Amino acid sequence: MKTIQILGTGCAKCQKLAESAKQAADNLGLDYQMEKVTDINQIMSFGVMTTPGLAVDGKVLLTGKVPAVAEIEKLLGK
Repeated sequence: MKTIQILGTGCAKCQKLAESAKQAADNLGLDYQMEKVTDINQIMSFGVMTTPGLAVDGKVLLTGKVPAVAEIEKLLGK
């Protein structure tokens, strides 16, 4: 099971990234759990300075943008 982490304080872009990541994971049929990391200190511990961020199993895959669902699928498929 993968842990998909959305790193952000809950802004509109963070919410959109969460929706897109869920859709991408569902499209791929992944076994996953989604976690929203909203504490700024926790977000910074990932080395993320620009939100939103997307991490899988603690590894940051992207920051500062909301990519298309297809791009997230490519990242999750690795």
